[in-house]
Amino acid sequence: MDAAAGRRSLLRNILIRTIFFFVALIVVGEFFYIARIKGRECVSDGFCFSPENLKIPSVMVGSHQAATIGESSSGLWTSKQWRKSVDYFSSLFQDLISEGYLSPDSKSLCIETSTGEDVFALREIGVVDAIGISKKVFPPLVVSGQAYRQPFDDNTFDFEFSSNGGLDRSVRPANFAAEIGRTLKPGGFVVVHTVAAKDTYSFNSFLELFNCCRFIRSRDIDVLDTSLPSIREIVLKKDIEILEHGETSPGKKCSVPGHKQEIIRNAEPLIEEEPLKPWITLKRNIKNIKYLTSMVDVSFKQRYLYVDVGARNYGSSIGSWFKKQYPKKNKTFEIYAIEADKAFHGEYRLKKGVTLLPYAAWLRNETLFFEITRDPGKKVQERGRGMGRIQPVQSSASYAADFDKVEGIDFANWLKRTVSERDFVVMKMDVEGTEFHLIPRLIETGAICLIDELFLECHYNRWQRCCPGQRSSKFQKTYAQCLNLFSSLRNSGVLVHQWW
Repeated sequence: MDAAAGRRSLLRNILIRTIFFFVALIVVGEFFYIARIKGRECVSDGFCFSPENLKIPSVMVGSHQAATIGESSSGLWTSKQWRKSVDYFSSLFQDLISEGYLSPDSKSLCIETSTGEDVFALREIGVVDAIGISKKVFPPLVVSGQAYRQPFDDNTFDFEFSSNGGLDRSVRPANFAAEIGRTLKPGGFVVVHTVAAKDTYSFNSFLELFNCCRFIRSRDIDVLDTSLPSIREIVLKKDIEILEHGETSPGKKCSVPGHKQEIIRNAEPLIEEEPLKPWITLKRNIKNIKYLTSMVDVSFKQRYLYVDVGARNYGSSIGSWFKKQYPKKNKTFEIYAIEADKAFHGEYRLKKGVTLLPYAAWLRNETLFFEITRDPGKKVQERGRGMGRIQPVQSSASYAADFDKVEGIDFANWLKRTVSERDFVVMKMDVEGTEFHLIPRLIETGAICLIDELFLECHYNRWQRCCPGQRSSKFQKTYAQCLNLFSSLRNSGVLVHQWW
C-alpha cells in the first residue's frame, strides 16, 4: 500500500469516529432531556411520573419484576435491608389479597413512603398500578406529595396504604384522614399501620377521624425490628355516605361507653369527707390527679382545646398551671379564656395564642349583674380585686359587694358550636357557684359529652380560713351537694377532678 492510500484510510477512520462521537453525544443529550421534564421524573422511554399518569413500566431484575431502576437508586435496591423490607410488605399484601381487600387490578397509593419498598412490593406481587408519595421524590416509585394534601383527583384509588407510623407522626391527623377519604374510590379499602389506637379511647378517636369509612377489621402484626412493640393493622372500607360514628345529636344525652367507665374507675377517688381545711386539702389533691393524657393515647383527635371558664387573670391558671403542668403530650392547644370581669380583659389582649370571650358563662344570652365580692376574712384581695360571680338580680349580703352589668352567653350552645366529639377538650371551671346552674344545663343539652376532662371548683359554705369554727355565708350549698355534682358528672362519662 502506498503512502497516499494510507493517509486516505487514516482520514476515513478519523472521520467515522468523529461522526460516531457526535451521534453518541446527541443520543445522550436527548436521554437526559427526556429524563427530566418540567421538574417531573421520567424513565428512558419518555414516560413521566405525574398525577395524570400512574402506570409504571417495568423490567425483569433477577427473578423479580420491578420498576426501572436508576443508577442513583440501584445500590439501595440491591441491599439486604431493602430486600428484607420488600419481603415483609409482600407478605402483608398477599394476606390482604387473600382476604379480598386488594387485587392485581387495584390502583394503589402508598402514603409517606420515603424509599418506596411498599410500592416495590405491590408491583412484585402483580399490583402493577401502584405509586407512592412523600415530601422527597424517590424516582421512579415515589412522587412528590404530602399526606394532608395529595396531588390527585377525587376518587382516584382502589387501595391506599399508610405504614411507618405516618398517621401517628402527623400534626394534621384530621387532614391526613380527610385526604384519604377524598382520593379513595367508594368501595375502596384503606389499610393503616399504627403504634397507637391500642386502648379503646384512642381506637374510637381513630375511627372518628375516618368518617368516610366503615371499620372492617384490625389485628396486631409484628414489625421488622423485633425489639420494637407490635403495631396494629386497621382495615377500613369507604362507604358512599359519610358516617358519623356515634356523634351526639343536639339536645340528646350522650351514652357512656365501657371504655369511659373504665377511665373513670381508674381516676383518683373523690374526697368523700368534707375537709376541715379545704384550702390545703384540695390544693394538695392536685398531686393525686390522674390526667387523661397519662391514661390513654390522644394522638388521633382532630383539634386540642383548653377552655378556662372563669379565667380571671392569665397567671391564675392558664399561665401558672395549664401551660406549665398539664401533660399536653406535645400537642398544640387552642386556648379560650371566658372571663366577664373587665378588669382582666386588657391583659389578654397582649397574650398570643389565647382567645378571650369577655362574657359570663350562663344558661342563655342575656344581660346580668356581675358581683365583685370582698371576703371580710381577707385583708388584701388579689390585685385589689375580689372574686366575681353573676347574679340575675342584686341581693343584700353581709359582705361588701360591687355590681356591674355584663353580657351572659348560652355556654352550652357556644360549646356545641365551637367543638365536636372529634376534638380533645380540657376545661377548667371556677364560676363562684354558677356551676350548680351550668353543669345541669350541660348535661341536659348533651354538651357535656364534648368535654373530655374537667377541672371543677365547687363552691359551698366551707369552713373559713380566717375564723375557726365559722362557715362562709357567701355560698349556701353544702359539701354533700358538691359531692353529688361531681358524682353526676362521672356518671355522665366525664372525667372530672376536684379543683381548688
